[in-house]
Amino acid sequence: MGTHRVNLAVIIKNPSNDEEFLLIKQTPPPKLNDPEYDSYQDSDLWDLPLTLLTPLDSPLSQHISVGAEDSSLLENFGLLNQFDLKLALDQEYPPGVKLIPMGSRTAKPFHTTNLVVFFPGTSYDGYDGDSFVTCGDVLIVDPGCKSTLHKELEQIIAALPQKLIVFVTHHHHDHVDGLSIVQKCKPDAVLLAHESTMRRIQKDDWSLDYVPVLGSEEICIGGQRLRIISAPGHTDGHMSLLHVSTHSLIVGDHCVGQGSALLDITSGGNMSDYFRTTYKFMDLSPHVLIPMHGRVNMWPKHMLCGYLKNRRNRESTILKSIKGGGKTLFDIVAYTYADVDRSLWLPAASNVRLHVDHLAQQDKLPKDFSLENFNSSLAEFAGNVAKIALDLKLHSALPCIGIFPTKVSVDLQATFPVPMGLGIFM
Repeated sequence: MGTHRVNLAVIIKNPSNDEEFLLIKQTPPPKLNDPEYDSYQDSDLWDLPLTLLTPLDSPLSQHISVGAEDSSLLENFGLLNQFDLKLALDQEYPPGVKLIPMGSRTAKPFHTTNLVVFFPGTSYDGYDGDSFVTCGDVLIVDPGCKSTLHKELEQIIAALPQKLIVFVTHHHHDHVDGLSIVQKCKPDAVLLAHESTMRRIQKDDWSLDYVPVLGSEEICIGGQRLRIISAPGHTDGHMSLLHVSTHSLIVGDHCVGQGSALLDITSGGNMSDYFRTTYKFMDLSPHVLIPMHGRVNMWPKHMLCGYLKNRRNRESTILKSIKGGGKTLFDIVAYTYADVDRSLWLPAASNVRLHVDHLAQQDKLPKDFSLENFNSSLAEFAGNVAKIALDLKLHSALPCIGIFPTKVSVDLQATFPVPMGLGIFM
């Protein structure tokens, strides 16, 4: 018996108004008004979600109508009522991926970390098992919820199949705080992480063996192929994960739902690596970006180009400050972030240090600019900001990473707690 391949376009009408539709094509975001960035085009969204139709045991009334502009086109499609159209419409995209936002020790503007659960089912593609670093029935990414939600996480993990794979994008608390619960519920789970990440994860979080990965390795989850992508920048061991068939990219903290992530200078965060990873992501041409904070992004290249543009603009301002006579960290931060609330200058300083390093690597710094003097000005900067803090009567913790040199006093560090997390600086 012959088979027909049928492409169905779904239009959902508003039941209270026949002229309105509940599903429309998404409007692309505005252009960046830069030929270099606007040359990158995201894929058309029409062709993204697709699914196979599941046969019904017996034909049922599904309250779903199939229409066509030419009624003769429907003559060969009479078998559609034998398939579960409702199940086909009620699906995630990417297929099998669920995001569960869970409260975590992250930084503002976020309050949660997305626990990514990938459970595609038990189908098998015919892939050679020897080509994968590991295989499993279900995958979770970054179980990083705070301790008050460990019971909830335990219930989620307990409900998953036994053959569990755990992937950690990097070591920050808001991405690994739930690892101990995973280990307790599923002691046979396989953990995948970069070696630099595992060195920073405490034994209390994970004491069992793990599979070290560097990038380019592949894993098989329920018959689906996922490729590990090396993505340094946020940290030196930062990793991402590509679902090959849908080109959906789990990006860790390289991309976030609002603003951009701070680069952790204390854990190998590096601006040159960040730029290289961003271009690598664009070369992958993902259809979807799945961040660990905020919503899924359906316009990946537009988001990535926006990051590049804003970071380069910030770096140009930093270079302008240096050419204008800025010698110390305080000089450059005060010029570059003059329009930013001074209570945020501490996290801004981390960003400036990384950009200055990046300018030095590109040999763009003026000859009379001394990196040695710049680096020796860190303690002076912390003292100046402490005075500003007292003037502002600042008492809240700041989302700051790696600002203080070791010789800065304990009292000053207590004034400015330094939690790992995210920020708003591009």
